[in-house]
Amino acid sequence: MDYKNSILEYCKSLGLYTVGFTKCRIFSELKTYYEDRKLRNLENEFEEKEIEKRINPFLYMEDGKTIISIAFPYLFDSDSKEHIDFSKYTKGRDYHIIVSAYLKKVCEFIEGLGGKAIYFVDSNALPERYIAVQCGIGFVGKNNTVITKQYGSYVFLGEILTDLYVEQDNPQEDKCGSCNICQSSCPTGAIQGENIPNKCLSYITQKKDIEDEWFLKLKGRIFGCDTCQKVCPHNKEISLSKIEEFKPFDFMEKVNLEELANIDKKTFKEKYSQTSCGWRGKNVLQRNALINAITLNKDIKVSEISSPYVKDYYDRLLKSLNKKKT
Repeated sequence: MDYKNSILEYCKSLGLYTVGFTKCRIFSELKTYYEDRKLRNLENEFEEKEIEKRINPFLYMEDGKTIISIAFPYLFDSDSKEHIDFSKYTKGRDYHIIVSAYLKKVCEFIEGLGGKAIYFVDSNALPERYIAVQCGIGFVGKNNTVITKQYGSYVFLGEILTDLYVEQDNPQEDKCGSCNICQSSCPTGAIQGENIPNKCLSYITQKKDIEDEWFLKLKGRIFGCDTCQKVCPHNKEISLSKIEEFKPFDFMEKVNLEELANIDKKTFKEKYSQTSCGWRGKNVLQRNALINAITLNKDIKVSEISSPYVKDYYDRLLKSLNKKKT
């Protein structure tokens, strides 16, 4: 049976057009890379520290034969009109939920073909970008994002492991060449010959504890940073998403900074918890809103802050700015 075309046709019926396949194997060629990252303290607080879990898909499915990579486009509007803003990927409904729902359908289809299948969306330690390249989905740019031909880098990735043998696709070659626009545009210099993820502003806005030195660097970023994607030539003439579930919420397109700076549990639960930044919780969003409100001299009223964690940042912000004035 031609499993490959059957799966591709089914994915197309769901509106998924960027799908690839590679052999399920241990990615032993990455072991030295991860060991080096650990030695040089380049890992961030969200990474899996056990290298075996990162390179061995058989820990997830012992009899796995094929890994399927699927790209889910999320960009609805390439323009960014707001100075205070969220990253594009956070503006619609939480992609973990949406991508999981699509992958579950594909897995059920594969099971209907007589195979076993399990899916992942940020729920495992496997190197999803490396897998995407091996599947021919795209190439990894100098800014460490997977860049696809049809949708640029504005995609979420999902993986499926199956015990069906499916014909492999060929890996894509790097197409950045001598271009270094993303490197020269990065606001913190995180994109170098060897990327420094712990300096990436997207990461800084998400991590639990940030140093005072980053306060003035956010410059309107509430969560995430799209600078390297905005300037990438491969993102200039791309197709927009037709996956309606990713359509941005109005409150994410037009940011209410005062609401975020004073956000309570009820507002967070009813609105922001639905988004792809909701997993980080209310306090990080409130902290980032306060940082931007104060450093950008926004005229907003700040009520009593109930969280000791957020209050600590608020006090540090005021203290830090007073130092700069004297």
